[in-house]
Amino acid sequence: MTDIPYSTAKTLWHKYQETGSTKNRPRSGRPKKVTERLERALIRNAVKERRKPFRELGNAMPGNLSEGTIRNVLDEHGYHRRIARKVPYLTDDHKRKRKHWAELYRRFRKRQWRKPIWSDECYIYLGDSRGKVYVTRLAEEEYNENCLVPKFKQSSLRVMIWGCIAKGKKGPLVVLEYPGGKGGGMNSERYITQVLEGALKPFFQELKQARRGPIFQQDGAASHRSKETLKWLSDHGIPLMDHPPNSPDLSPIEPVWHELKTIIRARPHPPTSAPELIQAVKDAWEMLPISVIDKYIDSMPERVQAVLDADGGHTGF
Repeated sequence: MTDIPYSTAKTLWHKYQETGSTKNRPRSGRPKKVTERLERALIRNAVKERRKPFRELGNAMPGNLSEGTIRNVLDEHGYHRRIARKVPYLTDDHKRKRKHWAELYRRFRKRQWRKPIWSDECYIYLGDSRGKVYVTRLAEEEYNENCLVPKFKQSSLRVMIWGCIAKGKKGPLVVLEYPGGKGGGMNSERYITQVLEGALKPFFQELKQARRGPIFQQDGAASHRSKETLKWLSDHGIPLMDHPPNSPDLSPIEPVWHELKTIIRARPHPPTSAPELIQAVKDAWEMLPISVIDKYIDSMPERVQAVLDADGGHTGF
C-alpha cells in the first residue's frame, strides 16, 4: 500500500498504458538548452572519458551545462553512473590462453566436471575498505573493457587460507603458516608440506576411491609451478588440470570464497583479532553447504562458453 490517492494512481496507470512511461509529455515552451548536435557531442565525450564526473563533463561543454542537465541527457540515452567492476588485468597473451583453454574444455560433459579438484588460496582480511570507481555506461556495457578497473594483488594484514572442492565434496581447509618478510612467504617447501602432503594427498586418495580419474587444478603461483612441486605431484600420481593465468572466473572455488566471507560477515560479533578470524573461517567452512559448491561447479559449461563469446576477454562470472 502507498499514500498515493486513487485518482492519481489511476491517471498514472492510464498514462503508462498509452505511452509506456509515467513521465510528463514534452510541452511547448522555451527551447531545449541541449541541441541534438550537443547531445551527440556529450555522449561521445562521456564514452571517451567514462570516469569523468558529470560536473566536469558539463564544464567542458559549450554553455557550461549543469550536472543535472548532463545526467538527464545521458539518462535519456541509457547512460548512467555505475560502480566499475574490478577484474584481473588481462593482456592479449592472457586472452589468447583463456580462449585456448575454453576451446580445450568446451566439450567436457557434465560427468567430466566431476573429475577436477579445484583449489585456491584466499586472503581473509580483518578490515578491507577499498575506494569505488564510477564510470558512465549503458546497462549492457558492464564488462566493456573501458568500464572495468584492473585488480592487482595487494599486501596487508590478513590471514591466508587454502582450500579445495570437488563436485559433491568439500575438501580440507588449511590456514597457511609462514613467517613473512624476506624469504618468509609461501614457497615450494611450505606449499608441499602444509598443502600437498598435509591436505591434498589424503583428499585425492579418498576421491580416487569414490570416482574415476580425478585431476588437480591449481593456479600459476610460483610455488605451484616450481620443479619441486611438479615433481611431488608426479611422484604421487596426481595429474594436473591446465588453468590459464589471471582467470579467477574460470574456477568455481572463487565464488565459494565469496560465500565464505558472507558467512563470516553475518556473524553477530565480527572477529577482532587474528585468532578469532581463524576460528571464524573454520566455522564458516563447516557451515558452507555442499549444494552451494555444486552450484558453482555446475556453472562451468556456461563459464567456458562465456570465455569463447568474449574471445578470451572478461566474462560476467
